[in-house]
Amino acid sequence: MPVSLIILAAGQGSRMNSDLPKVLHKVAAAPLLHHAMTAGAALAPEQVVVVTGHGSDAVSAAAISFDPEVSIVLQTEQNGTGHAVDQARGLLADAAGDVIVLYGDTPFIRAETLETMLEARARHAVVVLGFEAADPGRYGRLVVEGASLERIVEYKDASEAERAITLCNSGVICASARDLFSLVGEIGNENASGEYYLTDIVALARARGLSAGVVICDEAETLGVNTRAELAGAEAAFQARARAEALENGVTLTAPETVFFALDTVIGRDAIIGPHVLFGTRVTIESEAEVKGFCHLEGCHISRGADVGPFARLRPGAELAENVHVGNFVEIKNAILDEGVKVGHLTYIGDADVGEFTNIGAGTVTCNYDGVMKHRTRIGKNAFIGSDTMLVAPVTLGDGALTGSGSVITGDVPAGALALARARQVNKPGLAEKIFTRLRAIKATGNKG
Repeated sequence: MPVSLIILAAGQGSRMNSDLPKVLHKVAAAPLLHHAMTAGAALAPEQVVVVTGHGSDAVSAAAISFDPEVSIVLQTEQNGTGHAVDQARGLLADAAGDVIVLYGDTPFIRAETLETMLEARARHAVVVLGFEAADPGRYGRLVVEGASLERIVEYKDASEAERAITLCNSGVICASARDLFSLVGEIGNENASGEYYLTDIVALARARGLSAGVVICDEAETLGVNTRAELAGAEAAFQARARAEALENGVTLTAPETVFFALDTVIGRDAIIGPHVLFGTRVTIESEAEVKGFCHLEGCHISRGADVGPFARLRPGAELAENVHVGNFVEIKNAILDEGVKVGHLTYIGDADVGEFTNIGAGTVTCNYDGVMKHRTRIGKNAFIGSDTMLVAPVTLGDGALTGSGSVITGDVPAGALALARARQVNKPGLAEKIFTRLRAIKATGNKG
């Protein structure tokens, strides 16, 4: 049965005290919205509709960056969750199959939980995701009778007896598209907030003789983010889970509590991650690779047997083949390093192609930017780049080429050639002593004229 998603992302998030829409605040280097979209994407939905409101342009851009096929609808006035869902009517009212309503500020719903909700749809017209709350607080309460869900009561409208209930509403709802929009069309706003509550569809469904049920998940999955403190808590919760999963999957973390993963980090079995490693988005590390301490990785790929760091930075477009060595205080950006390349220390390689088994000496820089445009450096295999070489792109060095230390290379170097581009050394006997004597005298008198 096909499934579609509605992701509610219209709220301002006033308690965040921020100009940034709430769903664009980041956990694990990704907007909260992307977490919800990731969970939903595991269901292979036919359509995804994101309902925007505050900061609509920015939220829309973030949604499209995750899924270019996503549909965007605008909720011009925030009149409650029922009203928000109704904005998707024009796109989904006639859709086949089921619709799941998710929230852009609830990052930890598991795909397996959503699949369980779809399975429960075989028994109920409406399925609500609930959880047993350690502290029910101001959550909506789920009123059940046997295996059936009777109604959902918002905290503001609940009696004292209803507030004593610990089974709470996550807000996530699943129903057929036909039933969902039919029921949403009957929601009123006669409540303490004067809003159209999506939760009212349970009572409306029961009034029609339709059944409603509850799927219960762990409370941790339903964590919403409304404040900076909750954002920090969500980050901590994500990292704890990601570290545990990495260890379970055969990754060595020498100091797990110091490693920070991104939402989409992929690490192969028997890889080793040292302390204080920070992952940005789009990082893949293959089996048996090692990342040593204090590295920052983003948008890069590290192949089997390669090692990186300590204190290295890999930026977007860095591609390291098998058995590449990148050492301390090296930065790689938009560059392909073929098998066995060694870049030991204190070097910048940007916009470059480096052939297999080439050695890059300390202090080498590919000078890739002319102030307007970027240019590429191409180095062949088995080349040796001497320390402190400046490679002024665009430039090509052939296989087996050699550059003298301290050279500024501005022209192509043929295969097997030695390139020297530095001034001849001149020694002036005794001149250093004279200069120092004069400078000390100036310093002693305080006369710098």
